[in-house]
Amino acid sequence: MNRQPYAVPPKWWAPRMSPRWVRATRGWRAWRLRRAQRVLEVHADGWQHVQGPLSEGKGVLITPNHSAHYDSAALYLAADQVDLPLYFMTAWQVFGMSSRFDQWAMQRLGCFSIDREGVDRQAFKQAVRVLQNEPYPLVVFPEGDIYHTSDRVTPFREGAAAIALMAAKRGERPVVAVPCGIKFRYVDDPTGELVTLADELEERVLLRPAPDRPLPERVHRIAEAVLALKELDFLGHTRSGRLRDRIPFLTQSVLRDIEERHGIAWDGDESLARVPERVKQLRQKLIDEMQRRAAEEAASGGKPKRLRRKKAEYRHLTRLSRDGAKELGWRERMHLDMDDIFFVMQCYSYPGDYLVEKPNVERMAETLDKFEEDILQLDLPRVRGTRRVAIRFGEPLAMQTEKGKRTGADELTETLQGAVQRLIDDLNAGE
Repeated sequence: MNRQPYAVPPKWWAPRMSPRWVRATRGWRAWRLRRAQRVLEVHADGWQHVQGPLSEGKGVLITPNHSAHYDSAALYLAADQVDLPLYFMTAWQVFGMSSRFDQWAMQRLGCFSIDREGVDRQAFKQAVRVLQNEPYPLVVFPEGDIYHTSDRVTPFREGAAAIALMAAKRGERPVVAVPCGIKFRYVDDPTGELVTLADELEERVLLRPAPDRPLPERVHRIAEAVLALKELDFLGHTRSGRLRDRIPFLTQSVLRDIEERHGIAWDGDESLARVPERVKQLRQKLIDEMQRRAAEEAASGGKPKRLRRKKAEYRHLTRLSRDGAKELGWRERMHLDMDDIFFVMQCYSYPGDYLVEKPNVERMAETLDKFEEDILQLDLPRVRGTRRVAIRFGEPLAMQTEKGKRTGADELTETLQGAVQRLIDDLNAGE
């Protein structure tokens, strides 16, 4: 997973939709995707499920899976084929880490920012306004993050469903939610490059390269080695058993430790589906606390201390005592906790049985993509071959708002998640 800044957004980026700009940049956007990701073709079917409701004057929310960094770019290229601009709800960090030109361009492509760690009423109202009034669909990725598991949908968050239901409740026009499955596939066999990457990863975690072993076994071996190191780091000892049992145990242990330190009561629910919600609550708590302490420090005339940005530069100071960490000031302690929360999400992104269930080339490539980001700390995984993208839209789901027929956000979220998973299964069955 990519490391991103977690703080109060410096501003809100509003959409500045320009259909003329969308049309003018089609060739440029296709060239960028082809050059950056070697995507040769984007094919989409089921557009009638989007265009039909639009022609009837309805608001349309598209809810795709989010397994790759270029999902939105591929989806937009597919929309170009039917001359349909799209609005995108986009994490503020994407805007914050982009150049001014890219920010300007994204806004004119219909993107607007959201603070996923807080209660972003401005972004919520903007999304509802698009569904109520605009002639183009709104795209929201309900998974929230990129998990590199294109065959398996990560539990959806309820924000997308809440937006659709609120827009329908306003009653200005009917609203539908359209599930969408996106699947990147290799055209070339990337096995040779995956083997080379496995050599690099084994050396990084101090394992002897084992080119004679099957690649799935090597991937599992690398995961075992890294997990054992992190267990020593956080638990003080390694555990035995299967990865799919040990990863959730470590995830819950680290999460409960941080929650206890910051006075957040644990309700006993250890379901993995709740991890993003608990992480969001913790991040917001830390951001609020850092703001409060910084304000108090400034009011007392204290000089703000510049924090070292790299975790490795001060990690050694805390391993002597995770509980007290007396060597650290409050800023370092807070940022270290924020890093540990990020580690929780890294753990959450690894279903322990994903590769075991089906050790094909695509799943091995996805797992090694994550290793590149998490172990080698690359911003983006390297491209290992030409690819094509398949996109499929499902039957639109009407928002029931009549008395006695109202659907809750949790129920709609579960329905959308199941629909997207079925679309991905259909895409895989048609390979």
